[in-house]
Amino acid sequence: MGICNDISDALQKGKAKQVKEMVQQALDEGVAPGSILNDGLLAAMDIVGDKFKNNEVYVPEVLIAARAMNSGMEVLKPKLAESGVKSIGKVAIGTVKGDLHDIGKNLVRMMFEGKGIDVVDLGVDVSAEKFLEAYRNEGVQIIACSALLTTTMGEMKNVVDLFTKEGVRDKVTIMIGGAPITDSYCKSIGADIYTPDAASAADEAKKVLTAK
Repeated sequence: MGICNDISDALQKGKAKQVKEMVQQALDEGVAPGSILNDGLLAAMDIVGDKFKNNEVYVPEVLIAARAMNSGMEVLKPKLAESGVKSIGKVAIGTVKGDLHDIGKNLVRMMFEGKGIDVVDLGVDVSAEKFLEAYRNEGVQIIACSALLTTTMGEMKNVVDLFTKEGVRDKVTIMIGGAPITDSYCKSIGADIYTPDAASAADEAKKVLTAK
């Protein structure tokens, strides 16, 4: 698939305008929207994610690549809907109550989107009740909580406890991450998954969603 490879190359270099034009060109040439998504946009984000994990690229490059992906998706989204291509699942993400940091959260959101996952971004300072509301109203399979402060880590336990209290804990996967978070903390509060970086978070989310 020549043009899909070209789209992938341009996306990895963060060439948003070029990606947008090439996605349109591919559609005009009759390339299936699913192929453009999987072999072009998502394949490129996989490569960017792997490079990010291996410290070959850094946050600015990921943000630029994600922006290029979004410009390609603008053109592609209506066509994907028409052709019945669905996302692999849905995640609600937010920085927990009392915490206003969003760079990490935004990076994870972009990595999720780069795996073909629908993301409901709840923003920052998100209460346990808001996460529960997103689960009930949006039909998400994963709740992803971010915290950058040791003082707000405890809010993650509140999220887990509320889902337990409401009897829906076993129906959702709770992922946590952020600078002060560790795997042992994840286990101690009864959350399901901890990952040290955004690319790993996206890999784990994809595993969960494709296993269901």
